[in-house]
Amino acid sequence: MSEVVHAFTTKIPRWQPYVVPVDLETATEEQRAAMQVTPSNKGISPYVLTLAHDPESLTVRSPLFNLIMYGKDGLASSERELGATAASVVNHCVYCAAVHASRFISQTKRTDVIEAIFADGLDAELDEHLQAIFDFSARLSPTPPEATKADAQALADVGFSELESLDLVLSSAIFGWANRLMHTLGEPVTD
Repeated sequence: MSEVVHAFTTKIPRWQPYVVPVDLETATEEQRAAMQVTPSNKGISPYVLTLAHDPESLTVRSPLFNLIMYGKDGLASSERELGATAASVVNHCVYCAAVHASRFISQTKRTDVIEAIFADGLDAELDEHLQAIFDFSARLSPTPPEATKADAQALADVGFSELESLDLVLSSAIFGWANRLMHTLGEPVTD
């Protein structure tokens, strides 16, 4: 029996779609082509199989996602992951928060940061650099966004370049969108 996951954790739950995902064996050529570039390049997840119902959108989404989250210039990958984690916490996306918090920890070995975020939520107290990332991403993620010029200045004050700030905007924004999409298409469960 499956149970819906409600609490933030670094243990990645299984994401279960509400609709039947595309069957890889019976997928159309257009669907197969759209699934060729998956976000992590590690396989085709149930989420991607669900998105494959709209291959035209998926064909655009996956390369964009890859460029934003795995770009080589600008913001460090771990900082993009922290931005994605902040957005996911704001949007209560337990699945994405687990995935991106785990990636942040894997890259930085900073379990203390994620423990503080999962324990204290938006009131988490982090070191100045990480706090600027977390606060900016968290303020950018509600609808409507609450990020201000002062929030952008806080990034510059801790040494962010314009490219790094833009990368944070992009990684946070794509998760504002992805979190909402995941919520409408399925839910995180444990077996």
